[in-house]
Amino acid sequence: MPLPHTPAAASIARVLVRTALAESPCTEPDAHHDRPHPSPTERDTAELLTAELVTNAVEHTARHAPLELVLEVLPTSCRVEVRDHDPTPVAGLTRSGSLEEPDPLSERGRGLSLVRRLSSSAGCRTTKLGKTVWFTLPLTNRSRARLTPARPREEALE
Repeated sequence: MPLPHTPAAASIARVLVRTALAESPCTEPDAHHDRPHPSPTERDTAELLTAELVTNAVEHTARHAPLELVLEVLPTSCRVEVRDHDPTPVAGLTRSGSLEEPDPLSERGRGLSLVRRLSSSAGCRTTKLGKTVWFTLPLTNRSRARLTPARPREEALE
């Protein structure tokens, strides 16, 4: 999904993620497994982390360069990617990478730290057109909604 290269992109991305996760079917046709139905907390976390990646792309890439949001809901997780045309890698997103703690008095600099801490994995890869920054967020079993036929209630005998 293309995003405008403006501060409004983060809000648009949050709405797109919220809508996609809320409307995601709980089962896939012809699949032998149920897809997770994200809990409100998982949806909020996905929105927050997406907004952080989009804001980072808007702030650190050329003004008119296109941005793209990709969301994939997998059987036990969701994966969000933000693509831009700046090949400069984003450092420190992987667990093995170093990420400095943000200054506690600073109003900025916490976004990538949040992505790293709240996701199960995150990273950045260079592409032919620039780079893709991504994270994966687990969707827990307790938030799974199973679509099973309702059993008829037994009528009370009088």
